[in-house]
Amino acid sequence: MLERLLIVGLGSIGTRHARLAREVVPKAQIVALRHRGGSSTAPGIDRCVTSLDDALELRPQAAVIANPASHHLRMALPLAEAGVHLLIEKPISSTIQGVAELLGVCQALRLTLVTGYNLRHLPSLQRFRLLLQEGQVGRVLSVRAEVGQFLPTWRPGVDYRQTVSAKDELGGGVLLELSHEVDYLRWLFGEVEWVSATQCRQSRLEIDVDDTSHLVIGFAQRSGGSPVVAAVNMDCIRHDTTRTCTVIGETGSLRWNAIAGTVEVFEQGGESWTTMFTDHSERDASYLAEWRDFLSCITTGQPPVVSGHDGMAVIRLIEAARRSSETGSVVTVGSPGGRREGVRAIT
Repeated sequence: MLERLLIVGLGSIGTRHARLAREVVPKAQIVALRHRGGSSTAPGIDRCVTSLDDALELRPQAAVIANPASHHLRMALPLAEAGVHLLIEKPISSTIQGVAELLGVCQALRLTLVTGYNLRHLPSLQRFRLLLQEGQVGRVLSVRAEVGQFLPTWRPGVDYRQTVSAKDELGGGVLLELSHEVDYLRWLFGEVEWVSATQCRQSRLEIDVDDTSHLVIGFAQRSGGSPVVAAVNMDCIRHDTTRTCTVIGETGSLRWNAIAGTVEVFEQGGESWTTMFTDHSERDASYLAEWRDFLSCITTGQPPVVSGHDGMAVIRLIEAARRSSETGSVVTVGSPGGRREGVRAIT
């Protein structure tokens, strides 16, 4: 049973994790590491500290890294070296530098390392994947993924200009902030071989990062079929909040709508979409499932649903996309290496 937990960062996602941790480990001492210090009004927090040394003195058994992505490794690596299990909010870091070192420490000390791509725990996405595996629309021919929401509405009551999402130095921009798309597409279709990308800032939002990214992603050759290619559009400027993935198959199309929690099919020769699955779960449900997976892996030593290797693979693709946008060329994505838990291509 987890007795001592550290939450690094008390922004919106850190506060959520603190609240949910209190629900799943009600008797644990939960300490927050935050730069401002003082007492916290965040639900679930027992006390606050202002330095990593103070946090380590409390001997946490597990930690949630929920500070800005550009500072993740600065906190995660010394915690791992102290034998602390880690749940690192997505993305695992803002750059690839140091990620392999962190994974090596966790592997050597047999620590659980979860990357916080909670969308994999959504029942609707899980059903979408299952239907694809079962051949609902036959062989996959093409994929369209789209995600967008107007940045000033992401966090109600908060000045968007002061958020992580708006600042390059903190790991903002849509490629990093909306990297769920890269992770779940790998989960659906396997490892990525190449990417062609365009990043840009098209709006008048007061940010210094990309507000729009267009990616074309090529996946590895599948047995008995041609490689899957996915077109991915990400932005923080659209006013109709959207997160969808449409798979075009030989016998029809399958569409996942994360906002509605639905999976729909349009059969070959059909006249309209038919809803096959609807999920009415509360927003916290996927985070709670992520927490239960984290705690189970700490206890059993089993690999998590979303591993640190998965997190590294996402950053590797993002860096390839950045190079593609800068050079105007198609960029090969290097092999992620190591274990590939949870990544099995649909054939």
